[in-house]
Amino acid sequence: MIRESYPYFLGNEPVAANQDLEVVDKYTGDVATRVALADAAAIDRAIGLATEAAEPMAKMAAYERQDVLEHCVKRFSERFDELAYSLCVEAGKPIRDSRGEVTRLIDTFKTAAGEAVRMTGEVMPLDISARAKDYTGMWKRVPIGPCSFISPFNFPLNLVAHKVAPALAVGCPFVLKPASLTPIGALILGEILAETDLPKGAFSILPCRRDGADLFTTDDRLKLLSFTGSPDVGWDLKARAGKKQVVLELGGNAAVIVDEGSDLDDVVERVIFGAFYQSGQSCIGVQRVLIHESIYDELRDRLVAATQKLPAGDPKVEETFLGPMISEREARRLHGWIEDAVGKGAKLLCGGARDGAMLHATLLEDVPRDTDVLCQEAFGPVAVLSRFSDFDAALREVNDSAFGLQAGVFTRDLYRAQRAWDELDVGGVVIGDVPSWRVDHMPYGGVKDSGLGREGVKFAMEDMTEIRMMVVRTPP
Repeated sequence: MIRESYPYFLGNEPVAANQDLEVVDKYTGDVATRVALADAAAIDRAIGLATEAAEPMAKMAAYERQDVLEHCVKRFSERFDELAYSLCVEAGKPIRDSRGEVTRLIDTFKTAAGEAVRMTGEVMPLDISARAKDYTGMWKRVPIGPCSFISPFNFPLNLVAHKVAPALAVGCPFVLKPASLTPIGALILGEILAETDLPKGAFSILPCRRDGADLFTTDDRLKLLSFTGSPDVGWDLKARAGKKQVVLELGGNAAVIVDEGSDLDDVVERVIFGAFYQSGQSCIGVQRVLIHESIYDELRDRLVAATQKLPAGDPKVEETFLGPMISEREARRLHGWIEDAVGKGAKLLCGGARDGAMLHATLLEDVPRDTDVLCQEAFGPVAVLSRFSDFDAALREVNDSAFGLQAGVFTRDLYRAQRAWDELDVGGVVIGDVPSWRVDHMPYGGVKDSGLGREGVKFAMEDMTEIRMMVVRTPP
């Protein structure tokens, strides 16, 4: 179901300029397909076309924008198996998880289709003093203009959807740079958008080398940059973005607190999922597990036993839970972090071995605080266990991180749950579950080094629009 080659999309049109980008099967390492790469001239042309499309896009009626999004939902459903298989190959994501991501892609576009006809403003009384007695105000939201989107490899369908669907819902043209490691899903989206009546220039989807993508960041014709990826890259892009608005989703070092009295059967199931789902390559994957001392030994032993039973291997096999990391280089990087931690005194509870891009699911305890595997974003199948005696101290330990995306708290104490929501310096607190849980219409994003702004369709639409005020004076 993967073709020999794919064009990029420039101003709504497929362009088979070359076949310069090899996309490999992340499990076998074989070349799966070849994709056209855009050069600087193509990117410049795409931005120019998006600028020309800004006015006709803004003038589209709400129902017309909704029609485009509903067409996408219909075609995603019809091409469901193709999208899932492509994702399984290009990202190495187990096929069951790949199907789940296609389902989320559909959910995100469905949500956007509904929001496209619900973008409202307010009538605003202005007569707060005598001088404003005869004045009334009202405001509405208008599209911000051409947008630049840069998406990552780990959710190459749904994280593209969280940029593209809100843009279509509000009427913003866009240029998209999908991750070079995983461009196929974004290009299939381009094929589906090309079937619609969007104005010429409404979208361009342009795989390109990182060193040739500068215009996505620096071009002043673009009014918003939305980037999902690593903190080092994201903050550098913000520094070079000029006057445009910037939204950054930059990952995390997610923690879950397991308080005394928790249901350990439930905790084991959810923590194993949170830590090792799609080989831990999620910015809200469980990396730190803080366990109350009264249940620590039992929960540790049960987590180790469950981790050792995880089916690992070929992501195309239905039973596989743990597939490869995105590349052997990334697996070597994290394997080195694990070995460094063990060398400094950490105890390896299970895993720790590597075979190419396959890194065994790994649990550690007694990890020194200055190790990368504890204080940086691991972005792979490893979790660090520690014990606590005082709940408030555990909250402080979760906050002792440069990142602040989401945190999970297993507790049956209502007041502790409320305190966690009040005290944890993160974008979202998940009570009774792991931080890895997300549904696609909720506000999602982080604080500190985890970024700026929020995804979630309605909230991304706010970033992609500006408030325009009208004041009406009634003569006396």
